Amino acid sequence: MTDKRLGVGFIGSGFNARFHMLGWKGVRDADVLGVWSPNAKNAASAARYANDLDVGAAKAYKTIGDMVADPAIDAIWITGPNQARVENVEEIVDAIERGRGTLKGIACEKPLARNVAEAKEVLRLVNRTGIMHGYLEDQIFAPQIDTGRSLIWARGAATTGRPYLARSSEEHSGPHTPWFWKGEMQGGGVLNDMMCHSVLVVRHLLTKPGESLATVKPKRISAHIASLKWSRPEYAKQLSKTMGVNYTKTPSEDFASMTVEFETNDGFTVLGEASTSWSFVGAGLRLSAELLGPEYSMSWNSLDAGLKLFFSRAVKGKVGEDLVEKQNAETGLMPVVANEPMAYGYEAEDRHFVRCFLGKEKPLLTLDDGVEVMQMLMTAYKSAEEGKTLDFPPRGLDKFKPAVARGEWKPPKQGR
Repeated sequence: MTDKRLGVGFIGSGFNARFHMLGWKGVRDADVLGVWSPNAKNAASAARYANDLDVGAAKAYKTIGDMVADPAIDAIWITGPNQARVENVEEIVDAIERGRGTLKGIACEKPLARNVAEAKEVLRLVNRTGIMHGYLEDQIFAPQIDTGRSLIWARGAATTGRPYLARSSEEHSGPHTPWFWKGEMQGGGVLNDMMCHSVLVVRHLLTKPGESLATVKPKRISAHIASLKWSRPEYAKQLSKTMGVNYTKTPSEDFASMTVEFETNDGFTVLGEASTSWSFVGAGLRLSAELLGPEYSMSWNSLDAGLKLFFSRAVKGKVGEDLVEKQNAETGLMPVVANEPMAYGYEAEDRHFVRCFLGKEKPLLTLDDGVEVMQMLMTAYKSAEEGKTLDFPPRGLDKFKPAVARGEWKPPKQGR
């Protein structure tokens, strides 16, 4: 254990990195001290953002190696694009193995990579250094998930038996930046982008607090993907104009559903249902979860935030996201998520991994968990492509790349 504050450097300067920085106001014992991005202007902007938030005297670095080499940097948060994941980790490991610097920890944002092979390569490279690692999955740290799960297991499951069904969903109107929409760069569509959240949440809810995720093992997976909105001609044209992608030729799925049959260490079969969408039209981002057992249930909807505002047609203002992430309107009756980094789990997540890298806690999630999540996602893609339920893990998963990522997927035509 050490009393030293943790100096943290960020790889990535975009939306995700800034959400972590915003949540850093609730993190103790650590400072955001560095940012690297392939775009120097963006790196400098993100560093200024951290400084303005007063979460650390951050500065921009010219290279990842330079950031690792700085004695002030003790840990790295990897928050850049999926397609750069392996390359970014290679640069970290190269700097360490050449003796340029040392690190206490490496934390990587979801998903770990674009496919199983890349995810295993990230794990292999980091394990080679012997450095502690963590898998950044904010939603299992959301206070409603954490508190609800604890109470359900302590009161309901303890007296009437373990829960048998968990549901989780993440829905919004689409990503902020172009690379998310490009199957080859991102690794798929909404399934690879967001199902990593939902499938881990259902498994987490079905796992008794204090026990390993390995006590709830995935055995069979079935999934379905579709392009419900964004490949329609009028929306494909809009997407081409705003994001520079052509969904009439190389679409990605904007909806995915997945059912996982788990086997528990005490011999029960339990189910997880997860769904994700880029075709949801509502106030903004909606996260939801349920956990059901013999004599109890819990439910959570992030848009039931308690605070609501109403603006009449006379109120004119610019488009923004000051009420809720992925906000879709500025008038009418609107829910407000007052502290999104706390509500979505970023604050608790970052606090946890800071404490882990300072030697005060053991990681709740490691890159090994990130690899298993990727295996579940790729099994889901494979199930959707083959139109059948698959045993987990199916053969050939390490070499599998979804048709969406290969630019070969063609969704069924949707009517108006």
